[in-house]
Amino acid sequence: MQYVSTLPHRVTTIEHTEIPLPDGGWLAARIWLPEDAMTSPVPAIMEYIPYRKRDKTRFRDSLMHPYLAGHGYACVRVDLRGSGESSGIMTDQYREQELSDGVEAIRWIARQRWCNGSVGMQGISWGGFNALQVAARAPKELKAIVSCCSTDDLYKDNMHYMGGCLLTDNLSEATTMFSINTCPPDPQLVGEKWRSMWLERLRESGLWLDIWLRHQYRDGYWEHGSVSEQYDAIRCPAMLVGGWADGYTNAIFRLLQHLQVPRLALIGPWGHKYPHQGVPGPAIGFLQESLRWWDHWLKDRDTGIMSEPMLRAWMQDSVPPTTYYHERPGRWVGEDCWPSDNVVERVYELSPYRILFGNEPPCVMENVLNVQSPLSVGLFAGKWCSYTAAPDLPHDQRQEDGGALVFQSAPLDDDLEILGSPRLEVELTANRPIAMIAVRLSDVGTDGAATRVTYGLFNLTHRHGHDKPEELVPGRKYRFNVDMNYVAQAFPRGHRLRISISTSYWALAWPPPRPVKLEIYCDTSNLVLPLRRARPEDHDIHFAPAEAAEPSKQEYIKPPHNNWLVHQDLAEDISTLEVIKDDGLVRIDEIDLEFASRTWNWYTFQENDFSSLKAETRTERTFARGDWKVRTTTRTVLTADPDNFYIHAELDAWEGEYRVYTQLWERTIPRQHL
Repeated sequence: MQYVSTLPHRVTTIEHTEIPLPDGGWLAARIWLPEDAMTSPVPAIMEYIPYRKRDKTRFRDSLMHPYLAGHGYACVRVDLRGSGESSGIMTDQYREQELSDGVEAIRWIARQRWCNGSVGMQGISWGGFNALQVAARAPKELKAIVSCCSTDDLYKDNMHYMGGCLLTDNLSEATTMFSINTCPPDPQLVGEKWRSMWLERLRESGLWLDIWLRHQYRDGYWEHGSVSEQYDAIRCPAMLVGGWADGYTNAIFRLLQHLQVPRLALIGPWGHKYPHQGVPGPAIGFLQESLRWWDHWLKDRDTGIMSEPMLRAWMQDSVPPTTYYHERPGRWVGEDCWPSDNVVERVYELSPYRILFGNEPPCVMENVLNVQSPLSVGLFAGKWCSYTAAPDLPHDQRQEDGGALVFQSAPLDDDLEILGSPRLEVELTANRPIAMIAVRLSDVGTDGAATRVTYGLFNLTHRHGHDKPEELVPGRKYRFNVDMNYVAQAFPRGHRLRISISTSYWALAWPPPRPVKLEIYCDTSNLVLPLRRARPEDHDIHFAPAEAAEPSKQEYIKPPHNNWLVHQDLAEDISTLEVIKDDGLVRIDEIDLEFASRTWNWYTFQENDFSSLKAETRTERTFARGDWKVRTTTRTVLTADPDNFYIHAELDAWEGEYRVYTQLWERTIPRQHL
């Protein structure tokens, strides 16, 4: 990344201000302004998230917001109610209070002397979610949005559930917020009231895992905040951004199809990062690209961006399997609309252990195959959403396929490219009333190494819809479509395609209550691939190298450390996936602050005992300045038997050497077709 020290406008920073709310509360904001904005007002861009403008996102913010401000925008980085130095508490995601506060913040920004009345929203993840959700409120001051790594449907594509199956990212996200909600405001900004604000958060923020686990199918809870409930409520232009290693990319294609406003999509090889910081690379000049967007919609300049293809995506080349890529080779491709006539579905029949390409005859052997997977299938699956905390991508799939039912093609006669959502059309029976299916599509090289390209999960009790779960009748034949995640992927000549079917996928998703055997009817099952034809216009798509403003200075007193470890105790037959995410100890001289964040995760099972499954997370956060020292710790344990989930959670907080708060939760939550 190239850091730019000279920008068209000199930038003034307001370290902290408070946006007043109608109920007497306030939202804390950090603001970057062109130096002459007070006399020559400019459009504003708001980012609205709970991740602490003062410290946690300070380095990241310093790359983006001063860059945009230096090109003639007021950039306003706002902490949600109950986070950072904002008043109040957060008790959940995307609730009514958050969205109405967001509308109020936009209105306040539009009234300031330095703003010309036009406001945009730009955000990633939480900030991408609420950009869509606030846009659906249609405040007149909001003229356009850039939504990165977000979703239109809080149940269908989110870190909580996938295909009606419970993701362990549900626990990971709950753990993140359990820890974030324990953080104090900075006394340097809010004064002596910091302690009362902190204690209020500790007492009142609650255990979000308890909330999310009580909504195991798509009900009114998930409908709120899902813009898929009413796409036409969004009335401003939308730029949609994601990455193939991210967990939220499917939503981009639905938004392209259903929104009725001007819209563009950009999808790279990246994980859960802004594209100018994109990993796996190549990172691109995303800030320059977003400026083209903002200049068009907020400054009425013809930048040419609306002449680009509606969808620009990175067509990934074949690569050997590994858990981390610095770069993903490939090329940019474009489609003028979505769905695209340039992408055509092709059906490939299954035969026992084979995917039939070309004129291969079907196998004359028995066409009914069965699979009952061990719990070990999934230990090398990586994370549902790669946060580029390596090594969190899937490992060589040969280590997973021993416990799966595998169908494989002959070596390809020609190169093949897909863009879209592959689908398995499968006819099957199950021996249990509650069952799931996990389907993986892999690229198998000439050496036999298997790289997972995409995958899908489906809770078979959700066959009538995610809002209408119903138990299966054991032994009855059913037909299902299992959609896999959208992807753009090239398969070279000589490689094979592989479909792998398993009945569990731990520790990415929580398995059914009991072991399940599926019988697969090969002669009535198919793989459907979205084949894409190359276009000459693809060669015209390119992006500038990544640029950003000069970053704020911070020093790592202790460097970050991330790792994924698989432990197998062969004497006791216990397997554990351990995930370490240590963000290190950071010092920021500018604000005389040291802070640290650490998270540990363990996912365990014994033998093939489905009641032995255990997920445990622990966090620690520290803040220190002179004599002021704060430390918080959390611990969450999730277990289950065939009837219930069980949560044990602990929260402790220290000021100096004194524990000032402690709380314990024990919850029993019935399983609902899960």
